[in-house]
Amino acid sequence: MPNASSWSASSPLLLLWEDSSGTRIFLSLLYAVLAISGTLSNVMVIYLVFSFKKLQTTSNAFIVNGCAADLSVCALWMPQEAVLGLLPPNSSSLRSAEYRLLRGGLLGLGLTVSLASHLLVAFNRYVLITKLPSVYQALYQRRHTGCMIGLSWALALLPVPLLPGLWTLGSAQSDGSSRYTALLLALAVLGQTALLLHCYLGIVRRVRGSAKRVSVLNFHLLHQLPFPAAPPPPRRAQRRLSSVSVLLLCCVFLLGTQPLVWVSLLGFFLRPAPPALQAASWLLLCSLSALNPLLYTWRSEEFRRAARSVLPRGEGSAAGPRPSAAAGPA
Repeated sequence: MPNASSWSASSPLLLLWEDSSGTRIFLSLLYAVLAISGTLSNVMVIYLVFSFKKLQTTSNAFIVNGCAADLSVCALWMPQEAVLGLLPPNSSSLRSAEYRLLRGGLLGLGLTVSLASHLLVAFNRYVLITKLPSVYQALYQRRHTGCMIGLSWALALLPVPLLPGLWTLGSAQSDGSSRYTALLLALAVLGQTALLLHCYLGIVRRVRGSAKRVSVLNFHLLHQLPFPAAPPPPRRAQRRLSSVSVLLLCCVFLLGTQPLVWVSLLGFFLRPAPPALQAASWLLLCSLSALNPLLYTWRSEEFRRAARSVLPRGEGSAAGPRPSAAAGPA
């Protein structure tokens, strides 16, 4: 049986070295399901946005950026974890430092850009709903939007060399650098979460206080700027449903990110958490990469209509993608 340090140094998710082979097989199957579902959903969202003119909005540009980052996790990293979970713990593939560095880079790059995209989407919607249309148009010009997306990838490349330290997060022999890497990860996610909650709770307060713009929370209307004449005040149930949708998105995000934050803080200030708890916290964080496309599109009628038009037994060619030659500037 391998010792704790050797197995935890192999993967941050497959930390259950004392469990049976059946447990490791179950984890591998779980990663395989997440990889397949996450890859299909992320590719579908990217395809729909690039194919349909009505979906080519600033907010959806940030969503596509997050989907591209999530593919790094779902299509490139998770399949490797699924395969490695079936290998014996003393496999040479698991001990290769270069291979662990590659896997760590894919995981770190994908998760960092994905979390940054969450924040960009939240801030975009916050400005759209709480500020004047002129402010939104000035801030989210095409050039500025491209710079924001490029900056998210540039910043994600900076901490990639620190990722190998996370492989030893659960090891009793982990050095101080890995502990500080875990602390840096926890503080970064906490800061990002605080900003995201500030944006979405600000949206909820705005919606509750102003029925005039509540329909914007359908999110597929984001391209309609400047705002048309104010729609009739929505019913109270509609305002409640819009607020619940935002709060549900926040709850799912918190459920996916906060366990790892507090496990990392616990390991830094007190003692390392049990390996099973570390594995579960990493799994929840990585599962967001498969859930993100659904979080941002399930309430959008435009996305549903576009999806029905490309899936079998769709609505027909009338709702299909517009020819690229007829596409004007977004």
